[in-house]
Amino acid sequence: MKRALYFLPLLVFAVLAGYFYVGLGMDPRTLPNMLEGKPVPAFDLAPIKGRERGFANTDLLGQVTLVNVFGSWCIACQAEHPFLMRIKEAGWVPIYGIDWRERDPDAGPLWLRKWGDPYTVVGDDPKSHAAIAFGVTGAPETFLVDKQGVVRYKQVGPITPEVWEGTLWPLIQELRK
Repeated sequence: MKRALYFLPLLVFAVLAGYFYVGLGMDPRTLPNMLEGKPVPAFDLAPIKGRERGFANTDLLGQVTLVNVFGSWCIACQAEHPFLMRIKEAGWVPIYGIDWRERDPDAGPLWLRKWGDPYTVVGDDPKSHAAIAFGVTGAPETFLVDKQGVVRYKQVGPITPEVWEGTLWPLIQELRK
């Protein structure tokens, strides 16, 4: 019995080393997407100021779409915005927006008037109801949704030309088949 106790520290070390080995092999920039392969959560957002129509999960049925979570306060969203405008102008895919956590209800609409509006529809999410349902951790985040309303991919951070060409556009083309 005493002999077995001598091997206990070695066993504990081996278990800890295994956990560290697995953990250190993971990409810290990759966040798990708990919605991937699941239907978009139910939500029904009021329109942003100046718009008549809000945004609900049922709007995403019937076509491949992007859902972009943004805020006028978000510096990375400002960097992403010109590329979203390019997507809209090219007609590559409809983009639906969730204006997230604006302190001033005029801020999002003013920002879109100033820089351009790439969104088919924009919903106002001042209390993070939709953002929480989507599992948003920060803005911008973009979700690729298929024709049946199922989340197929989550982009954390800005959509760049590299992300578009290397990941999103190929996925969109595949989902349209």
